[in-house]
Amino acid sequence: MAGGFADGRPLPPPRPVPPPPPEALLRAFGPSGSARTGLQDPPGGRPGARRTASGPWWKPDARSDPWRDPNAPAALGAPAVYDEDAQPGPVVVDARGRRKLRLRDLTIRIVVLGVLATLMVGAVGGGVGWLLTRTAGESPLLAPGTQLSQVEPGITRAPGSVADIAADITPAVVSIEVRVGQAGATGSGVVIEGKKGYIVTNNHVVSGADGVEGAEIRAVFSDGSGSAARIVGRDPASDIAVLKVEKPGLLTASLGNSDKVVVGDPVVAIGSPLGLAGTVTTGIISALERPVRLSGEGSDTNAVISALQTDAPINPGNSGGALVDGSGAVIGINTAIASLGGTGTAGGSIGLGFAIPINTVRDIAEQLISTGKAVHASLGVNARSVTDGARDGALVLNVEPGSPAAAAGIRPEDVVIAVEGRRVGSSEELVVAVDAHDPGDTVTVEIVRGGRSHEVKATLEEA
Repeated sequence: MAGGFADGRPLPPPRPVPPPPPEALLRAFGPSGSARTGLQDPPGGRPGARRTASGPWWKPDARSDPWRDPNAPAALGAPAVYDEDAQPGPVVVDARGRRKLRLRDLTIRIVVLGVLATLMVGAVGGGVGWLLTRTAGESPLLAPGTQLSQVEPGITRAPGSVADIAADITPAVVSIEVRVGQAGATGSGVVIEGKKGYIVTNNHVVSGADGVEGAEIRAVFSDGSGSAARIVGRDPASDIAVLKVEKPGLLTASLGNSDKVVVGDPVVAIGSPLGLAGTVTTGIISALERPVRLSGEGSDTNAVISALQTDAPINPGNSGGALVDGSGAVIGINTAIASLGGTGTAGGSIGLGFAIPINTVRDIAEQLISTGKAVHASLGVNARSVTDGARDGALVLNVEPGSPAAAAGIRPEDVVIAVEGRRVGSSEELVVAVDAHDPGDTVTVEIVRGGRSHEVKATLEEA
């Protein structure tokens, strides 16, 4: 017998003849009769009509199939031999027995023809493109009568959007123009009573024109019309002023409740920053009850306000304008900004603006409309902010003779740390805490004297 894998190799030793199958296997699996070989007949004695997954008898000649006969001898066959000229190597076929074409089966001639065809197509395409660009004439630069397309319908603006709020409140916000001699200034205002023509603004916007001969104050409305304005009353201690115009049919702004405002509420600031009327900016409430001192800058304003802090951009000219909540209600009057030079009404927006809460504005405006002035409570002390590293407070520098503080036994060098349970951590917070009460109210004042805390009762008087 020739070698199994290559010529010239040593032949394997003769295979021993396998012993006959055990008698038990022949009885269990062998065919009936002593002269027959192979497997037993299928149940019923007939081969199956077709191939199945469960039975081995799927062809009529299954009994003569040597692969099914346990007595068939096994041996190594001759090696696979290929004609290197006609068929070098094995033939690769797919699952259905079809020959697969491989790259190395392609002749050099076919490869060269394919490359040439590709180059020819590219050359023809490039030539045609070049020819078209050379022969196409240039179009004229101008095309009279050209109309551009427009998308329809327009943008949908949901109720409560910034655009919706601005459309509702802007007609109730006015520009305030103040002229004194050759000098002029601008600010903003909010119509708080349209039938009678009352407009609220900041004291520092109009204080320079009060009592000055030839001074002029003018309110300019969102429709471009204007009207002369007169000062009803001013309150330098809160930086609030009320004007009156003789113009019927004004839209009155809706006044909200600033006590319901929380940090993070969205707000819209509307006014005339830098003289640009009807400007709308947006932001959020970034802090509450922020003590802010306002003074000087060409006015008699000397106020400490408990402000709403916002990051809505506010600039000079926004003073007196509206700070509006998400429902379109005014919750504050824009008053001051924080800048690198300090807190005031000058400079530019750096994301820290302050508004007087509308609840305070409403109280002061009602007093000004009723009597022309506003009253404030006073404790009768001058103080400055101090800290010992563990606790902050307001150090009493002097006590006015006959004042509520003097009657309560407060002395210089005492440190006020609370008023009626409200924490006091600075001189500004002391002013705000006292101003939260009315003249005649009796409040508990907590002081630190000689390292020990004391409580005294003080009956506030009108400032």
